[in-house]
Amino acid sequence: MRRFYLTLTFLSVFLSFSIAQKQYQLKSPNGKFELNVETGEKICYSLKHENTTVIISSPLSMSLSNNKVLGIKSKVKNVRRRKINENIPTAIYKRNQIRNHCNEMIMTFREGFQLIFRAYDEGVAYRFVVTENKPFQVISEEVTFNFDDDYMTYVPYVRGGKNKKVEEQFFNSFENVYTHVNLSDMAPNQLAFTPVVVELKDGKKLCIAESDVESYPGMFVRNEDHSTSLKGVFAPYPKTTIQGGHNKLQQLVTERENYLADCSGKRNFPWRIAIVSSKDKELLDNDMVYKLAAPSRIEDTSWIKPGKVAWEWWNNCGLSGVDFKAGVNNLTYKAYIDFASRHGIEYVILDEGWAVNLKADLFQVVPEIDLKELVAYAKSKNIGLILWAGYYAFERDLEKICKHYSELGIKGFKVDFMDRDDQEMVDFHYRGAKIAAKYHLMLDYHGTYKPTGMNRTYPNVINFEGVHGLEQLKFTGSEKVDQVTYDVTMPFIRMVAGPVDYTQGAMRNGSKRNFRAINEEAMSMGTRCRQLAEYVIFEAPLSMLCDSPSLYEREVECTSFISDIPTVWDETIALDGKISEYISMARRKGNTWYVGALTNWERRTVEFDLSFLGEGEWMAELYKDGMNANRIASDYQKMVIAVPQNRKLTVNLAEGGGCALKLYKK
Repeated sequence: MRRFYLTLTFLSVFLSFSIAQKQYQLKSPNGKFELNVETGEKICYSLKHENTTVIISSPLSMSLSNNKVLGIKSKVKNVRRRKINENIPTAIYKRNQIRNHCNEMIMTFREGFQLIFRAYDEGVAYRFVVTENKPFQVISEEVTFNFDDDYMTYVPYVRGGKNKKVEEQFFNSFENVYTHVNLSDMAPNQLAFTPVVVELKDGKKLCIAESDVESYPGMFVRNEDHSTSLKGVFAPYPKTTIQGGHNKLQQLVTERENYLADCSGKRNFPWRIAIVSSKDKELLDNDMVYKLAAPSRIEDTSWIKPGKVAWEWWNNCGLSGVDFKAGVNNLTYKAYIDFASRHGIEYVILDEGWAVNLKADLFQVVPEIDLKELVAYAKSKNIGLILWAGYYAFERDLEKICKHYSELGIKGFKVDFMDRDDQEMVDFHYRGAKIAAKYHLMLDYHGTYKPTGMNRTYPNVINFEGVHGLEQLKFTGSEKVDQVTYDVTMPFIRMVAGPVDYTQGAMRNGSKRNFRAINEEAMSMGTRCRQLAEYVIFEAPLSMLCDSPSLYEREVECTSFISDIPTVWDETIALDGKISEYISMARRKGNTWYVGALTNWERRTVEFDLSFLGEGEWMAELYKDGMNANRIASDYQKMVIAVPQNRKLTVNLAEGGGCALKLYKK
């Protein structure tokens, strides 16, 4: 009798579990992705791509105030499915339209929330939606990526995080090179900012990213227990802040709340994205972050004019052969304006120094600068001016600053030193974009986190830093950083998120043996043609010319290539590439194509397949590494050649080298 009772009890529990545990499946349009969602005690998801296991069962949940947890013992109310197949026109991007094609599954739960899953041919994404219109706080969010093996991964750790507590790492510049390490060997006490890439079986790669991060903190990842899992980590909401940091232009968090986000009611939460590539080059062509973002909130974008910028900070106002003392003064900026005008460069930036230091007040201009005169002079030369602004100085008088400088004739601001991505700081980014758009001002968010689709929602925000850019080489020697390898790694990871304010264009170039970190006469690591190719490879609608007009004037051929190249494109094609080794891309504007290639520190022969050109006779203006570029990095050769009828072109790249082509019909 006792045995019979136990059997009935077991059967009852088993049946109860079977009823509660349900599975839902979503496939991509091409059928290669299979996303499985299990509900029951916890909501878990898993992902396969063809025959490759991508993510094994991983829980997801969100804890809200009043002890409410979304994703634990949650009951499905209904499930709706739909197919999305549309073209998204873009305002300022690497292609003029994007195909948005996916299958969607909307799971509605009785507890007042939804989970939306989308399966694309290139990856999957999910997001939480709270449907109850009551104020609440998000206490925590469980984001997990569980893997079936100890895969190698590319992670950008928070710089200096090794010696800091986790809560101290939320304040950081989002700039670092990549560490290539097994999942289980990741530093348990260090945060890594996203995107990150995990190497799967079969040569496939998984890129973890996010999109539509509005009024919510950005996602870091961490592996604190030497497992084969990555877990999302988020900065709690600031409780108290003080003015401080760089030249008192930052807000430093002195204490944080016990929650992540304060929410007024019904709302969407960020998309968590898993992108999978069969070939590395597919990561270069991915649009998921852009197409998952909220549509543009600017109806008329015709006033937003991307372009190139003559920039004085990197070259330290390095003019030579002039009869005045170069520095932060009108004569210097007029020289930069004259240079820009001669070469068809659209903008000149006044970087840090034009406003009185340590005042955090953008209405206090140093006596050496007469902005009204400079704006008038620039206008007479058909050049727009952009002003650098420290975060706190910009934020504290946001609307007054935008109104005043827009009326003065300024075209935009480069806003710097945010160095946080908690909810309060993310809110500033959106508020700044909205008010700047009201006054027809463009924004370059420097000193900030990676883009998460804001460049679609507010196209006037046309650049983001969050990249280990060329500026680092003013201060960091080759014994501490390998920028050449970074250059052929970053586009497969960080650039998946969107544009980079990398600031290329150096005319002083150093080989591996000769490179030195020099502040006054800064140089790049790698060859001259590498710098030219980066204008093709790196996505940057507002693209800096980092070096001195004096040097550009001596380098007529290179300057002509840089000044002619577009910064937004009608079409982009990733030609070839292997993460951390080499990369080649083609981009089209109108009837002209540009092609660029970069290699790491290995000499390499690349063959370009130019079959995308179609019929007709085509010419190629080719810039390639010179015969002695391995020793003298500035050595290059320019050639104008006919594109072969078989559309195959072979070019030799030097160590740390590159090449660039401009292709046009004969």
